[in-house]
Formats: sequence, C-alpha cells, structure tokens
Amino acid sequence: MSVRWPSNALTEVPFEVYSSPAQYALEVERIYKGPAWSYLGLQAALTKSGDYFTTFIGETSVIVARGEDGTIRGFVNRCAHRGAMLCLEASGNLERFTCVYHAWSYDLQGHLMSVAFQHGIKGQGGMPEDFALADHRLREFRVEAYCGLLFGTFDTATPALEAYLGDRIAGFIGRVMRKPARVLGENVQRLPNNWKLYVENVKDSYHASILHTFFTTFRLNRLTQAGEIVVDESGGNHVSYSKTDTSQDNRDYDRGQLRSSRHDYALADPGVIDSVDEFGDGIGVQILSVFPSFVLQQVRNSIAIRQILPRGPEATELRWTYLGFEDDDEAMTLRRLRQGNLVGPAGYISMEDGAVGGFVQRGIRGVEEDSGIVAMGGADASSSPSRVTEASVRGFWKKYRALMG
Repeated sequence: MSVRWPSNALTEVPFEVYSSPAQYALEVERIYKGPAWSYLGLQAALTKSGDYFTTFIGETSVIVARGEDGTIRGFVNRCAHRGAMLCLEASGNLERFTCVYHAWSYDLQGHLMSVAFQHGIKGQGGMPEDFALADHRLREFRVEAYCGLLFGTFDTATPALEAYLGDRIAGFIGRVMRKPARVLGENVQRLPNNWKLYVENVKDSYHASILHTFFTTFRLNRLTQAGEIVVDESGGNHVSYSKTDTSQDNRDYDRGQLRSSRHDYALADPGVIDSVDEFGDGIGVQILSVFPSFVLQQVRNSIAIRQILPRGPEATELRWTYLGFEDDDEAMTLRRLRQGNLVGPAGYISMEDGAVGGFVQRGIRGVEEDSGIVAMGGADASSSPSRVTEASVRGFWKKYRALMG
C-alpha cells in the first residue's frame, strides 16, 4: 500500500514517505526502473575499446562499457545463467565479460559467446540440443551522453536525455562542463537517512546560508546575493545559483541573529577561498540537480558531481567525484584541490548536509502519521528570482508524485 498524501497540494509531505518499506519498493519500480535518467559516470572514463566501469541504477548493479565499435552500452551486472555478478571490480579493461561462477562469457555487445562444457564431457551432460547462445544475452539498457556525462534508463518510453533535461538545465550543465574533464579525486559516504531527504537538501536554497556557517560567515553564498532558482516544467530538474558579491546589505542577517553568521571567525589561510571567475559570468555557486539522483555543483573553482544512491528506506550512499579540466594549468589544479576542502564528506560546507538528513530521519521516527511543511515562497513549483523559497523542493515532489501515481 502506497503512502497517503494529506492533499493534492505540494506544500505538505507525509513523514511516512521517508521510512515506509512498501513505498521504497514502489520507488525502485516506478522511478529507478521507470521513465527517468539516472547518472552513471563520465564518458572520459571509457576512452578505449573494452574500458568499463560498474555503478548502480537505484539498487541494480550495472556495467557501462565501450565496445569494439566505439558505442557505449549499459548492461545489468548479472550473468544470464544463474544471476551472479559479472564484473566484481569498479573499473577496468576487458575483451570479454566472463562469469567467475560457471565461466559463461559475453562480448562487449552483450552477446553470449561461450558456455563452459556446453556439449558435455565424453558425450555426457551438457546443455540441451535446442540451447541457443543467442537466446541468452545480457540485459541491456539505454545509455545517452550530454557534455561528457553518461545517463542510463531501463524504460524505453523515457524521453531523449536532452529533452528530459530541458533547455535551461542543459544550458547550465554546459556552462560548467564546457570542455573535457578529468577526475581529481573521489569519495563515498554512507548517510543514515532516506535518499529523498538528501535530494530535498540539494534542492533547498532556503537552508544554504542558514545551516552552513562557512557559506554565510565568509560570504560565499547568502540569500541577499543576486541569483535565481530555475525549475524545469516537470519539476524534477533544477538549478540554484548566486553571484559573488561581498558588498551586499547584511542587515537582514544581522537582525536574524543566525547561528551561521559569525563575526568572530576568520580563516587562518584565506587562500582556501581565493578564486577566479573562470566562467566569466560572476556566478560563485551553482547547484544543479537532475531527477532522481544527479547533482552537479560549482563552488567558486571547486567542481564536483554527487551521485545519490538509495540503500533501503533509511540509508543512502553518496558518491562524490571532484573534477578539473584537461587544459587546467598547475595553478588552477592546485586552486581546485584546495577548494575541494569546502565540499565532500568532511568539507567545511558539505559535512553539514551529510548530518542534517540523519537529524530529520531520527526526528520523524514514531510520528510517521504527521507531515512536513514545504511552503516557503508560496505553493507552486516554478522558477523564481528569489532563493528564499522551497519551490525546487516542491518541484521534486511534483515529479515524484507524477511517477509514483
């Protein structure tokens, strides 16, 4: 039985949605196996024939590989014989995928090429005479790329990726991913909360300079700065950005007596936020999400991808990938690495995001019949010139409810 919503409005969210095992099972079927594009990884990781990496769509382990024909394909990471995982490593290069259990072997296009002892030994055993290799290929799913980012979907009815993103979201992706990227580092963290609580946090511009002491105190991101919230028509994709401006009027922050605004804090090394306007538009912070599980962020010159993976009703795996560009000089690479201290599991900013979802998960336990309020900035899920709004959070629930029924 699915969760019952208080009303058709987007301003109330039942707490049960964050902990119900039945709801979680429906999400796996209707979202992660439904008409949505899930982030897989970087196209740059697959430069040669046979290059592959493993990841997840929801909780389904998948392989993404480049074939001899140059095409990048996605397969469920499961042997067609007895269901064992085919690839046990995170990445590598192979001519064939061979199952460790019974040595069934597949080519890079997913075709079953050989079965150990298919014809038996000494005329005994083996597969039936009508057994055909062609009938037992790997399960393939759609893969598309945009600006070097790979996405996958199991649903043949999912719109083409660029249409799914929409013009404005695609434009903001292209703003950051405008040239070949290279990986500077990776982290994985486990969060003690439902995946949707983390997605809400990503989309919630209202909290950014209230929760995050570093953002507010050192004026990297305040609601008084110029910026915008962009929500696509479906509600599921969004971008929030603010422009670098240290001269803004701060009286609202001073009157609010916010915990995050500390006049007694100073940086021992101001170089950690020393930045250049590499995109030429004055935007200092951009947080972008694609429903259900992708985040692309720029905080000054630190660029990172977050992949949000559900791990049951009350746990989430968060995979961080820190990026630079192939043409970065040594000074820019060093700047990105230093500013990488702002984000990630122990980042001066992002560590608070990793904690607050668990606070909510613990706080709603035992009161699942109640609801949360998502009414800041109104009741709709549309774009806004003000970031004092929860419009993009409501957008998430608009898309979510459309898919969940």
